[in-house]
Amino acid sequence: MTDQAPISDADRTDARAIWDFHQMGHKLRPCSAAITLGSLDLGVATTTAELYHAGMFPVVVFTGDTSPATQKRFPRGEANHYREHALSLGVPDEAILLEPKATNTGQNIGFSREVLENAGIEVTTLLLISMPYMQRRAYATCRKLWPEVEPVCASQPLSFDEYVTTHDDEKQLIDMLMGDMDRVMEYPKRGFAIEQHVPERVRDAFDRLRARGYDSWLLPA
Repeated sequence: MTDQAPISDADRTDARAIWDFHQMGHKLRPCSAAITLGSLDLGVATTTAELYHAGMFPVVVFTGDTSPATQKRFPRGEANHYREHALSLGVPDEAILLEPKATNTGQNIGFSREVLENAGIEVTTLLLISMPYMQRRAYATCRKLWPEVEPVCASQPLSFDEYVTTHDDEKQLIDMLMGDMDRVMEYPKRGFAIEQHVPERVRDAFDRLRARGYDSWLLPA
């Protein structure tokens, strides 16, 4: 599939199946702390501010360096740009901790855990705030690396079709959905995340989209 090839209705149906699977469906509740995973979506920081003002956590770690996807948008690092945005939305500086070195989800969780421990913050429940399609991978990673805490996943409450309108490139968005799906299935084999049941219909949707060329964010063979 070339970049110029049309995205079919069937492609979007399969993408919706994967998008919906990535949602954990957790009921939001106050937690000991929050970790906000850096990404190219500043809406994650907006959601963090909204949840802080709703009393869902007393302190948040913004985590993330830059990546090929975020270098131009967030040249000072994802965590720093997220922090600045949260401050502009009224989150007090004393409620924010920074972790500016992580370059993958495992480091987001592991390094943020160190930041919280070094700050003397006892964590029993943890709000994981991410892009909607990163929920399941963030959850599985946290359960593997920090099994003592109970993670609750949160993100902007958007459908696939709604989220597409916030993204410049629908093909790239589906590619990234596929990348997270690939990691949900493969990372448990590498010891990076817990195993999760993947329904056959979701695996079939993944296989069809991969065959159609949505593969630029998949793990190397």
